[in-house]
Amino acid sequence: MTGYAVVTRESGAGTLTVELKSVNSRFLDLQFRINDDLRAVEPALREAIMGRVLRGKVECRLSFGRKVAEASTQSLNASLLASLAKIQGDVRKHFADAPVMTVNELLRWPGVIEDSEVGQETLQADILATMNDALAAFVDSRTREGAALQGMLLSRIDEMEAIVARITPLVPQAVAQFQQKATERMKEALGIATEGNGTPAVSREEALERIRQEVTLYGIRIDVAEELSRLTAHLTETRAVLKKGGQVGKRLDFMMQELNREANTLGSKAALKELADASMALKLLIEQMREQVQNLE
Repeated sequence: MTGYAVVTRESGAGTLTVELKSVNSRFLDLQFRINDDLRAVEPALREAIMGRVLRGKVECRLSFGRKVAEASTQSLNASLLASLAKIQGDVRKHFADAPVMTVNELLRWPGVIEDSEVGQETLQADILATMNDALAAFVDSRTREGAALQGMLLSRIDEMEAIVARITPLVPQAVAQFQQKATERMKEALGIATEGNGTPAVSREEALERIRQEVTLYGIRIDVAEELSRLTAHLTETRAVLKKGGQVGKRLDFMMQELNREANTLGSKAALKELADASMALKLLIEQMREQVQNLE
């Protein structure tokens, strides 16, 4: 689901800002926008987000505005300079004509100049604290949206339950109407089929038995009472899952599949226009729910 949060913190080294925003996605997709000199903290940020968020396309932006440090608080990172010198020497063994790095290039290299008052560990701790505050606000925003989505989904369940309640009494009526019409037509057809002397091709008892068998078999095929019963059960379960809360996204995905299956079967077996219209209305409501269910964790 969508969510947004931004937190700014003043640290000893400067101003830290963590911004989190997400859009809908069935899976968790993390993207980071971080300056190269702070890239080392990305695994910790990723772990923190994955511990609180399960679904959504989440973008994390970390910006850091350093304070203008006094000369007395700045120092050179000797170990980094030594490493750069060794790497440069190794490169020049293969490329003797390669120019050496200038002092200006070295001073601009990330991490060469350090603020002695604020170490890297302190800065990372400040970043993680800022991330935790941002995550708390971010989760709260998603929780508020989740509550709104829950209300929408429950309203769709109410509508579907009303449709099922309205069409359930029509099922025996549809079967009875079909059986009556089919019986009349088959009696008429069998009555026409006579021998050359004008006598019926089959006896009355045989004709009635054949009619009874055909009508019963087709009546079973168009009877949707079982589908309506399963629809009711699935709607009850979906409502219970929503009200229970927690991590419901994947389970609701499954419930949408089952609801759609029963609505499709209802449409294929509909013997009345009212049942066919109800099937279409149910599938529309289910599709509306499916689009939103994919956003829930």
